[in-house]
Amino acid sequence: MNEIKKDTAMEALDIEYVELSLDRVVLQMPVGPKTRQYAGILHGGASVLLAETAASLAAALNVDLQKYAAVGLEINANHLRSKSGGMVTAVATPLHKGRRTMVWEVKISDEEDKLVCISRCTVAIVEKG
Repeated sequence: MNEIKKDTAMEALDIEYVELSLDRVVLQMPVGPKTRQYAGILHGGASVLLAETAASLAAALNVDLQKYAAVGLEINANHLRSKSGGMVTAVATPLHKGRRTMVWEVKISDEEDKLVCISRCTVAIVEKG
């Protein structure tokens, strides 16, 4: 799995794997200069990127990657608490796992397990080439 991070947003933002399973993906991302907006707090776009990454990876674990790719189709996010430093953890769990689409809930929390962002991401399962 470390090879798929190479030359991606995951590598650029220092996103790390914590847990990878069919029904749960956990990722961590530091909050710092790469992920803060001008006011010094976690950029909402960085939270959305983390959420979609977790959901897409989770969906990818559930398909044959020789035949299919898992790609984000739709995402929404509610930013609930600001964060200016430290680490955030995203936990993706399935709401629906179908043959052509999957829907994942992603909760992003801080080190004290306080909810920073909640997101729902629909992932399309598309045939390769």
